[in-house]
Amino acid sequence: MVRSNHNVDAAREGESVGNVFTLIGGMVLLVLGIQGAIRLLVDHDNAGLMSWLPGGFAARLLGYLLIATVGVVLARSGKRRSDRSEAD
Repeated sequence: MVRSNHNVDAAREGESVGNVFTLIGGMVLLVLGIQGAIRLLVDHDNAGLMSWLPGGFAARLLGYLLIATVGVVLARSGKRRSDRSEAD
């Protein structure tokens, strides 16, 4: 009996695409968070995406830093999973 690895390869390819999307999404969130935090530090009145957030400067800065942190976690997770799937 001949067995095919076609289904296994297709599953790994789908998993790899998901890892790439996680990596890219994390990088986008990281850039948005850092860019917003820098803009807010330079010009306190320009809140950008966080203009709807009540609480003033500190809350908006914390929001941008939280977005950047989530971005780092997602990008790291996507990179690690991608490296593992390539090693298999």
